[in-house]
Amino acid sequence: MSIDVKFDASLRQRLRDNLDRHQRRDHLNKGLTQASVCVIVLDSDASVHGDDPLLEGETAADRKQLLADIPGIPGDVELTGTVEGTAGGAAVLLTRRTSKLKDHPGQWALPGGRVDAGESPLEAAMREAQEEVGLRLTTDDLLGQLDDYPTRSGYVISPFVFWLSSDLELVANPSEVASVHRISIRELTRPDSPRFVKIPESERPVVQLPIGGDLIHAPTGAVMYQFRAVAYDGDDVRVDELEQPVFAWR
Repeated sequence: MSIDVKFDASLRQRLRDNLDRHQRRDHLNKGLTQASVCVIVLDSDASVHGDDPLLEGETAADRKQLLADIPGIPGDVELTGTVEGTAGGAAVLLTRRTSKLKDHPGQWALPGGRVDAGESPLEAAMREAQEEVGLRLTTDDLLGQLDDYPTRSGYVISPFVFWLSSDLELVANPSEVASVHRISIRELTRPDSPRFVKIPESERPVVQLPIGGDLIHAPTGAVMYQFRAVAYDGDDVRVDELEQPVFAWR
C-alpha cells in the first residue's frame, strides 16, 4: 500500500525548487483565447475528504455511462466514474463541473476560466479560484507555473501552482461547480499513471490519468500529469502535444 505524501514545509520547498528550475513553454500570440487554471496544493484527510457522493438525480449507472465514449479502455477494467477514496495527505484540488454548464458539463476541471480584458493570466486564475470555490489566493501563495496547454476548442490554458497553507473552507459555486475533491499526490503517482491511448482521429496520443475509478483527460489530465512529473518528481516532461479525447474537442 502506498504512503500518503506529507503536507509540510519540505514538500513546499521541493515543489517550488522544481518549478523554479522548469523552463516553461508558452503558446501565446497564436490567435488562441487565453484562459488560466489553478493547481492548488493543500492538505487532505482520507476520512473527511474522501467521499464522492452521487449528485441529485444521478445514479451510479449514469456515471458509468459517461465512460462509454472513452477510448482504449480494456474490457477487463472496471471503472466506476468516481474518485471516492482518493484523499489523504498532500493533495490537489479538483472540481466536477455542474451539469448546468453549456461547455463540458459534468467533466473534471481545475479551478479556472477565461482571462478577462485588462487582467493578467495570474489575476484571472486567482479570480476564478474565488468565484468557483471561495478561495482568496494571493501572489504569496504562488509556487510557480507550468507549460501552457493549447486546446482543440481554441483556448490556451496557463496553469499556476499555489500552496494553500491554511485549511480554509471551500465553498463551491453551485452555478459552476457540482462538487469539490482533494486528490492525493499519492494517487497521482500510481504505477499505472499516466496512460497513453491511440485514436484514429489524431496522430498524437490521448493522455489519461487514472484517479480512483475514473480517468481524467486533457486539458485537466495533462496539467495534473505535468504537475506530478515536473513539480513533484523534478522531471523535464512536456504535455502540450498530448491529445484530448474527441468528446472534449468542442
